[in-house]
Amino acid sequence: MDIEICTVADRPDWGTMVGQLDGFWPTFMSNDPTARLYYGYFLSAYPEFTLIAFDHEAGQPVAKGHSVPIFWEGDPADGMPDGGWDWAVRASAYDRLGGATPTIVSAIEILIRPDIRGSGLSAQMLAAMRTNAARHKFADLVAPVRPSGKHEHPDVPIEEYVTWTRDDGLPVDPWLRVHVRAGGRIVNVAHTSMVFPARLARWREWTGLPFDTSGPVRVPQALNPVHCDMAQDHAVYVEPNVWVHHPLS
Repeated sequence: MDIEICTVADRPDWGTMVGQLDGFWPTFMSNDPTARLYYGYFLSAYPEFTLIAFDHEAGQPVAKGHSVPIFWEGDPADGMPDGGWDWAVRASAYDRLGGATPTIVSAIEILIRPDIRGSGLSAQMLAAMRTNAARHKFADLVAPVRPSGKHEHPDVPIEEYVTWTRDDGLPVDPWLRVHVRAGGRIVNVAHTSMVFPARLARWREWTGLPFDTSGPVRVPQALNPVHCDMAQDHAVYVEPNVWVHHPLS
């Protein structure tokens, strides 16, 4: 592949390519009620923090990276909010509307097209995001990381999962491992990083599962079981993520 990675601010003509990289997450993951605060406005509000990887050989985009500047008065190395991804999206929107001066950058998403995952492009995109944050004079990048292997262990507490390491001391989880190799440090768990409440009919539509019994429901690609309540006609999925801090200076 002949890969070029640029921000949409540097290549405005690439903005229309972002949509070509939609639709690769499980359906329920595209229904976080907080997400619209970012994905409804990112091209106009954050073009300098939106990355596209373009394969010149294939003539198409192969990856994207989203991040946002946020005002945070603490030291990211000491820990970040339990609200994780949802908090980062809300905070960036509030700061933009209120005119707050941002102090850190938070990753929102890095997506690699499924057919080329494992090629090392995820590390390239993370490196580009780090470089881009530093280029805009930020000293810290944080990321509410969605551990890519956690869905295979939905009943394992996230606090236990993040301690699993290989013989070389790096995390067992592939995506956490990419972050640590890049210089990131795991600082804390975001227990309520993404919250997906919906009526049972919606969950049936999203997953194809019956959702006909109260209690935990194991949904493919979900990191934790979804909590189903037949009497109240709703189910709630609360996804934990892992805060990783990347010092940039």
